[in-house]
Amino acid sequence: MQKIQKVVLAYSGGLDTSVILKWLITERGYDVIAVTADLGQPEDLSGVTEKALRTGASKAFVLDLREEMAGDFVFPMMRSAALYENRYLLGTSIARPLIAKALVDVARSENAGAVSHGATGKGNDQVRFEFAVNALAPDLTVVAPWREWNLMSRTALLDFAQQHGIPVSNDAKRYSIDANMLHTSFEGGELEDPGNEPHPTCHQRCAPVEQAPDSAEIVSVAFERGNPVAVNEELLSPAAIIAKLGELAGRNGIGRTDIVENRFVGMKCRGVYENPAGTLLYALHRDLEGICMDREVLGIRDILAVRYAQCVYNGFWYAPEREALQAFMDKSQENVTGTVRAKLYKGGVWPLSRTSPNSLFSQDLATFENCAAYDHKDAVGFIRLNALRLRLYATLRQKNAGT
Repeated sequence: MQKIQKVVLAYSGGLDTSVILKWLITERGYDVIAVTADLGQPEDLSGVTEKALRTGASKAFVLDLREEMAGDFVFPMMRSAALYENRYLLGTSIARPLIAKALVDVARSENAGAVSHGATGKGNDQVRFEFAVNALAPDLTVVAPWREWNLMSRTALLDFAQQHGIPVSNDAKRYSIDANMLHTSFEGGELEDPGNEPHPTCHQRCAPVEQAPDSAEIVSVAFERGNPVAVNEELLSPAAIIAKLGELAGRNGIGRTDIVENRFVGMKCRGVYENPAGTLLYALHRDLEGICMDREVLGIRDILAVRYAQCVYNGFWYAPEREALQAFMDKSQENVTGTVRAKLYKGGVWPLSRTSPNSLFSQDLATFENCAAYDHKDAVGFIRLNALRLRLYATLRQKNAGT
């Protein structure tokens, strides 16, 4: 008798992955092990294991990955100042390689030969999951039901669930929502037309600026080598820092963006994103870099940050180029230690002060008062030498204009 192959499924407990779980059993004959990643999402995960087992999983695990996500994925990305297309803070993208790693880890421990995910055939997530699995465990098979089955609508999924006794909600969701400790994303519905305004239900983490407090809130964040380590002088774990700053920034209306981005698979997509902690951390981290980082290193880092963001967005977290970029980014952050105080008010972040034991700022050089450390006459030679090429180009231009 042929042995039934085990498959490890990324399971959320929602309609899609519940149907996938049963489909893998009934249509493909798999022994399914369900894995739910606790990434700090607001959903109640207390009943997800029981639901997976009732639906047919032979085993079900809920893995607490919050600290790993914050410390090993989010913070390295933030040290790198990664913004996709200069706007998107990559809240969904950065979670996918961690989920894939968790699937691979469970597959190894359970002697499974395959992993499965619920990403559709039109989005970026299928690419991110499968690139990660290929990088970590090329011997594993990846099963992507959305590219195989004929259940192509919500109605079809609901019918399948009803036929197989899977308890799911019949309430139609306005949006496709993804959430973790860092952010919440909204896609679909009226957002598919870029000309439509988002519905107020898009606000879950970030207060509308009109409803944010009328008085400013002051926050201080301490950093060590580019990583946040304390909020208001309280040392906290990476996950706790994200949770704390998410609460502070969110209630002050900070961190909401509405953008159209270019997906790796070729199409444009509109999304509304709430990322209060990330927005605040990026702003304060950047401010501290202003006094700690050498100008040329900062400039090179900013150039490479574009490529780094593409690696994260396109699913190349475990690729050699991302690892090489990370080495440079981490080297650039060696002196980024200090504290930034900022005012939070109605969607805005205004840095008030920044201090660092590694500051490159010299008040003696920067002062407008008389300064023995800087001789104004030195500027004459500096200007003459740096303007030399401009003078030569001007001479050529004048020569050509006369012919």
